[in-house]
Amino acid sequence: MPRFFVDSGPDVDGLLTITGDDARHIALSLRCAVGDMLEVCSGGTVYECRLDYVRPEKVTLGVVSEREDRSELPCRVTLYIANPKGQKLDFVIEKCTELGASAIMPFLSERCVSRPDGGAFGKRLARCRRIAYEAAKQCGRGLAPTVGEMRDFKTAVEEASKADVPLFIYENENERTLRDAVKGKLGRGASVSAMIGAEGGFSPEEAALASEAGLTACGLGPRILRCETAPLYVMSALSYEAEL
Repeated sequence: MPRFFVDSGPDVDGLLTITGDDARHIALSLRCAVGDMLEVCSGGTVYECRLDYVRPEKVTLGVVSEREDRSELPCRVTLYIANPKGQKLDFVIEKCTELGASAIMPFLSERCVSRPDGGAFGKRLARCRRIAYEAAKQCGRGLAPTVGEMRDFKTAVEEASKADVPLFIYENENERTLRDAVKGKLGRGASVSAMIGAEGGFSPEEAALASEAGLTACGLGPRILRCETAPLYVMSALSYEAEL
């Protein structure tokens, strides 16, 4: 059953309304008609709905039943991703959405090769958010993750340090593993942040700043992972530790 997201739950009449691109998709691409069924998610609740009104500019649905969404990770994971070259960020956003990330926050580190300013990245941000939204629909999640604006390294560290479990994924950390850093800490409702470097990793100065802010440095094993592979490794490991 196709799934869509809305910002708020049903109105006083038990109706949900979808507009914009999703309404056009329902009416023109899916060619849905009055009486067809769709799933709509809002705030962790899944509503099974019947279409009452279908037009490209507006779709109205009546709620038939509702249930708690059970597709999200028990812990909330925010990934801080150093901006990679080319289209790698698109790939990371799509796959980490499928793996359960709650938010993806790109930032600039010393060794980032691609260094767009705020204006240049702003033009791309809408595309990144759409990728996350479509991936969330495709994989049956109850929430679409947030994709933030580009931030500098210091801001990313300050934000990441506020999580219950703040992680700094560092290629030069050879003693503490990711498993060591999170074992027994991924209970329901826990917040996790993970900072992951770009193609050249992190500089020693950046690692020192992260440590001073309270982030826990940890490694991902003896192999060197590409910058687009490391976030997938982290999300898979966290999902395994928290869910299975």
